[in-house]
Amino acid sequence: MRPRHRLVVLALIPLLAALAIMAGVIAWKADRLADEQVRVLEDSLMSARRAELKHYVSLALTSIRHLYDEGRDDAAAKTEARAILGAMGFGDDGYFFVYDLDGRSLVHPRMPDIVGENKWDLVDPSGLRVIQALIARAREGGGFQRYLWEKPSTGRVTAKLGYAVQLERWGWMVGTGIYLDDVEAALQSIRDEVKRNIASTMSIFAAVALLSVLVVSAGGLLLNLRDQRVADRKLRELAQRIVTSQEEERARFSRELHDGLSQLLVSLKYQFELVEHRLVTPGQPPVRSMKKELDGLGEAIAEVRRISHALRPSALDNLGLASALEQSAKEFSARTGIAASFRLAGDRQPIDVSHDASGEIGDRAVTLFRIAQEALANVERHSRARQVEILLSCHGDGTCLNITDDGVGFEIARTERDGSDGIGLRNIRERIEHAGGTLFLSSSPGRTELRATLPVAS
Repeated sequence: MRPRHRLVVLALIPLLAALAIMAGVIAWKADRLADEQVRVLEDSLMSARRAELKHYVSLALTSIRHLYDEGRDDAAAKTEARAILGAMGFGDDGYFFVYDLDGRSLVHPRMPDIVGENKWDLVDPSGLRVIQALIARAREGGGFQRYLWEKPSTGRVTAKLGYAVQLERWGWMVGTGIYLDDVEAALQSIRDEVKRNIASTMSIFAAVALLSVLVVSAGGLLLNLRDQRVADRKLRELAQRIVTSQEEERARFSRELHDGLSQLLVSLKYQFELVEHRLVTPGQPPVRSMKKELDGLGEAIAEVRRISHALRPSALDNLGLASALEQSAKEFSARTGIAASFRLAGDRQPIDVSHDASGEIGDRAVTLFRIAQEALANVERHSRARQVEILLSCHGDGTCLNITDDGVGFEIARTERDGSDGIGLRNIRERIEHAGGTLFLSSSPGRTELRATLPVAS
């Protein structure tokens, strides 16, 4: 996987993790909120049902109050009371029931066949002893009891909320109940609605998450394509610059061979041909000296050495970087007439930029030497300087090459942007960056400074 792709993946993993956590938290909060809403609604509905039940029982007691409050305990009064309660009802499934405190059924309008039977041990489908529980609530001074009972209108067993009170003197438990299927249906409707809302919210969240992932992926892809195009363009520029540099170096080398060495060799050839002619032709003056020819041969040898030194000075291989820089300064001064000085400073010798373990000159020394060559060439071509100083300093952190001149200066940013004028500076910057070093440039009229620093070799 390419580094750019790994970067996109590493960006997507935290995003997906954060979105997943947020989705989980939202779902959990929504579920808790739904439970809270259901509980509040259930409490509200049940409070209304309890108040309704108390009201119904109060009406029932009021209907027989004239019998009970007169202190009548005879069978006729009780029979009349049972008749009144059996005839009362509300809604489709609302009725009143009466049991004695031993569990015998006295009034049950919807199930008259159980009247007179003892239902003390009657158990609902949940295992609750219903009559015992209702009598217990009545003996407590009146209370509510939830149980399961068959709903007359549907014939199905349904949750029911009952309310019972005690007529202590008669030994009766009087009560009624409300079926809770409508309450459960309302609560289930709310739960279903909440689930749909949560599902809708999660769908929207998933769409947003997918869109975010697509945006990040598309951004990474576009960035990768842009960087790829920039890298390809830079690679093409670098390849073209290498070809251009090679052609320029070949042209320069060709000019030096043609203008210098080639002319010397042609001149020597003519001189030696003349000597040969005088040797083989009778009557010619005898050859008494070949000093002129030997001097010309010496000049040719010196020119070869000069060209060879320009390509790679022998002092760099034999004596090290400091000696090579000092020799270059002298040759530069002699060739251009610009005063050039070299100075070595620091607390140690530049061992890390001289020779490697095999005894050959190291790449770091070559890097600094080529930077110095390029800088001196720029001074010669553009600066109109009168003096150049070269300082090679060695310290604990590394080696520093500092070149200053008193020329006219230049605009660094414009020169580096220019495709033709900035090639030398770009070569210098690329060399030092490839070696792991840093480059500092400053220029103003009267002083231009170039400082290339290489850290201690690892």
